[in-house]
Formats: sequence, structure tokens, C-alpha cells
Amino acid sequence: MLAPVRSVAPSVYLVTLVEAKAHLRVEHTDEDTYIGGLISAAVSYLDGYSGRMGRALLEQTWTLDFDAFTDKLRLPVGDLISVSSVTYYDAANVQQTLATSVWTSLTDSRGPYVTLKPSQVWPDAYARPDAIRVTWKAGYGTTAASVPVAIKQAALLLIGQWYAAREAAGDSSMATELPFAVEALIAPFIKNRI
Repeated sequence: MLAPVRSVAPSVYLVTLVEAKAHLRVEHTDEDTYIGGLISAAVSYLDGYSGRMGRALLEQTWTLDFDAFTDKLRLPVGDLISVSSVTYYDAANVQQTLATSVWTSLTDSRGPYVTLKPSQVWPDAYARPDAIRVTWKAGYGTTAASVPVAIKQAALLLIGQWYAAREAAGDSSMATELPFAVEALIAPFIKNRI
């Protein structure tokens, strides 16, 4: 299994510039670009496969390649909204789309996966590292309001921390106390890696 790739990013922001500036108590526009960068950095820290939480926050599309069909094709980025397609390279190395009558998507305690429907079998796939590709949508929803408030608050705390401590070195208490609060807020939502 290769690492998943985000093919479509969220269409909205988890935290708006207005919300971030209100949190920071900034009323001028001189630092809007800088604060916008902090918003992007905070969301990147939390969101997606490589983010601290290991899950999609706002609706986004992911693809993952597998070298062979298995009992469960695990999708390491949730929460699962829908599986768009399962494609594979057949025995002649020609890409095919697997009919939805063959597979279904489910979620268990380890997260979402694609598996066979009853009385179905996987087709023969060509031997290559990207023999099977699953494309799916993941996230809490399409609006920032669909993301748990604790996660949004964690993003605002990160933005505040980075705004106040602009340099890599500084007061050590600022470097340890706030991330601890962020970790406490996001802990219930961190996805276990598969």
C-alpha cells in the first residue's frame, strides 16, 4: 500500500480570517497575509493523512493505490463520506472500473474500508504497485460548522501561539503550555494509524 494522496482539497476554510483576527484581537489589516498563513499552517498541522489528527476535517477527496485486492481495502483517512470509485488494472494491464454491485464501503473500529458484497469475488489484477485505486471523499462535512468545536478551537489556539511567538526560539513556557492544551482538545478525535 502506498501513501494516500489528496486529489481535491476542501472548498472552504476551517477558520476564516475574520475569526482568527477576532481570536487574536487584531483590528488592523496590516497582517492579514501573515494571519492567513497561520490559518493554513494550523489546518495543515491538524488535517489530512500527515496531519496530527490523521483524518480529514472538511470534505476532501483522496486516492489510494494498492498492489492487490485483499479482504479489506483500508482507507486511512476518514471520516468516510462516500467511495467514488474502485478502479483496477485487469490481467491484460488495462484499467477498468469495478462495478458497485461487487463492492461496498463499511467502517469498523479501525476506520473505513472497501470490501466485497456477499457472493462476489475480486477480479484478477495485473501485478503492479498501483494495481487497484480507491477514490473516496472524507471529512466531517462541507462547512466549518460541521467540524467539532474542539478541533476549531485547537486551530485557533495554534494560530494564537504562533502569532505570539513568531520565532522558533523563545519563552519555553509558551512552547510547552499551549500545545498541551491543543493536544487535550484534539485527543478524542485523533485517528489511529492503520
